[in-house]
Amino acid sequence: MRNIVGNWCEGEDHFNRELELQALQERVRDGNHTLLTAQRRMGKTSLVRELLRRLKETREFETIFVDLEAAADPADAIAEIGVQSSTLRGVWDRIKDGFSNLLQTASGRIEELSVADLRVKLRAGIDAGNWQHRGDTLFAALGENSRPVVLAIDELPILVNKMLKDDAGVVTPEGTRATEEFLSWLRKNGQAHGRRVCVILSGSVGLEPLLEAAGLSPLANIYFPYDLKPWSEETAADCLAALAESYGMRFPLKVREDMCRRLRCCIPHHVQVYFDKMRDHLRHAGREDATPTDSEFVYEREMLSVRGQVHLQHYEGRLETILGWVGYPIALEILSATAVEGRLDGDAVEQYRCHYLARNAIADNAAPTVDQVLRMLEHDGYLERKDDGYCFVSGLLEDWWRNRHGASFRAAVEPRRRGQGDPR
Repeated sequence: MRNIVGNWCEGEDHFNRELELQALQERVRDGNHTLLTAQRRMGKTSLVRELLRRLKETREFETIFVDLEAAADPADAIAEIGVQSSTLRGVWDRIKDGFSNLLQTASGRIEELSVADLRVKLRAGIDAGNWQHRGDTLFAALGENSRPVVLAIDELPILVNKMLKDDAGVVTPEGTRATEEFLSWLRKNGQAHGRRVCVILSGSVGLEPLLEAAGLSPLANIYFPYDLKPWSEETAADCLAALAESYGMRFPLKVREDMCRRLRCCIPHHVQVYFDKMRDHLRHAGREDATPTDSEFVYEREMLSVRGQVHLQHYEGRLETILGWVGYPIALEILSATAVEGRLDGDAVEQYRCHYLARNAIADNAAPTVDQVLRMLEHDGYLERKDDGYCFVSGLLEDWWRNRHGASFRAAVEPRRRGQGDPR
């Protein structure tokens, strides 16, 4: 078993998740569209990839995986679906018939097109005036395939966020109209071809909070949510044992339990990163047996380090992407307060509501409300509700956030609290 960190994995490298895979296979066979939700780094892409691999092996289905992270508009999305659909021979023959005017080559042989050339030619012929017609043609070709098709669309929420908002991260009327048109088209085709084309949506940010903020939630009602949970401590410990054995090392149960306790929430990616740093630490020490002292040292010196933490900085990056420059400071302050205090109680939440309501009214910048930010932070797994307040879900993220932002937060907040009663 290889420790694949930062990329999707499948087959023998895909650990556990048998119950989840069984549940998703049942949904596909029942013809239900799915919206896969989860905290960050939970392994949604790996789960979908492994699901597609297993479904294809049964020869009951054809499968397509489409990544829309780089897409900027519906035309990009349609072109990418077309490119990935070209791997299916029966679908490709129908695509050629419907897109023949776009796919001309010097020799007349469409088959000579590389993937890159195909993407360029498709995109050049799809625009704001015809993307719906081109997309309908694609879905019809998928629906007429000899086998049902499972169409997995990754990072649709990233595309929706780009369409909805301006450069400041504010939802605009124009963006809302464009998004409504695109999602209505996708919904229409999902219903029209539901028995032949099964759609699975996923992404590194939540779709539901975005649609809720724009008043477009009904457009996702054909997708049944499936929430991918963290590993249990037992599963995470078993994974650590399997990885250690694969690399010729020994992690006693006490060590594995200590690692899980420090993580608190056993997000698969975090478990893998912790193992990777433990492995490097033991190799440098010239040992194969791990001790609780090793797990403590690696957690404090490596997991919480300011260096080489792109996987944790990703949490900040996605916040800026989704909330924009008007909403990100609200999330940054809420998360920093929660990390420093250990908990954001109900009184503090109410103070933040009043503070940012007044500030946004003065600035007139249409920033999201505190409740909208909290909803997104809760949905995407940063915070969870406890009694009348909020706490971090992940012990690792809480400790890292406190180390990264705690000092600057205290420096900015304490004088204001003492002098002006500012809620921050």
